[in-house]
Amino acid sequence: MTNPRQLAQRAEANPSPPKGSDERFSGYGVMGLTFRSGHVLGLRRFPASSIGPGYSSVWHRVPSGEWTFYQDVPPEQACARYFGPSLRRALVRTIEVRWTEADAFSVDVDGGRAVRWDVQLAAPFAIRAMNLMASAMPDALWRNETVLHAMGAMASRMLGAGRMVLAGRAPSGQHFIANPLVAWTIPSSRACIDGVDVGDLGPLLEQAHLGDFWIPQRGLFVIGRAFFEPLDTTRHRCETHAEA
Repeated sequence: MTNPRQLAQRAEANPSPPKGSDERFSGYGVMGLTFRSGHVLGLRRFPASSIGPGYSSVWHRVPSGEWTFYQDVPPEQACARYFGPSLRRALVRTIEVRWTEADAFSVDVDGGRAVRWDVQLAAPFAIRAMNLMASAMPDALWRNETVLHAMGAMASRMLGAGRMVLAGRAPSGQHFIANPLVAWTIPSSRACIDGVDVGDLGPLLEQAHLGDFWIPQRGLFVIGRAFFEPLDTTRHRCETHAEA
């Protein structure tokens, strides 16, 4: 199987959002990573976006449950567009994703001052089996919610990742579909937030979620795409809690 760095580089070299009439993104990222201390991190690197330039976003939840999203474009053009109602703040900062090995990368937010994060990836048997099944799926099934609910339930059991939902509603009220086309687990990671080490990986006592999107209790890195219902300000909440 092609290694994750190669697939990420391919996504960067040929950015193209999937076809459709909704709001569409393609790229890679960390669906979610939990720490025993109660901190949670996530990464979205979407070189291709149908609503603006490609962007990076780093998600951080403190143990008390408050979320901050960092992004390198205005919040209305990034993840805060959909998850804003559940955030304490959305900050525009520089974000660098740098591959250090074929299966390892680092993430710096604001030059490492806000977040400094190292991630190691692995492909245990369960992930290899899931990737093989995913590669055989016709494209149409990736938009079939019955199939996606079954995939989420299967991944939850096989990976011990807690509840996993690939279709539902974001906090804004917009419907979403997530397509993790290829995945790896994250057996090792270290992170510093505002210069403080957040400790060892481990599941949360209570699984975190943002709307219908549940943060996996086991770290997952994916190459994939996402679809969101077009924003309708008469039906959807578009709060972004932007700060300088």
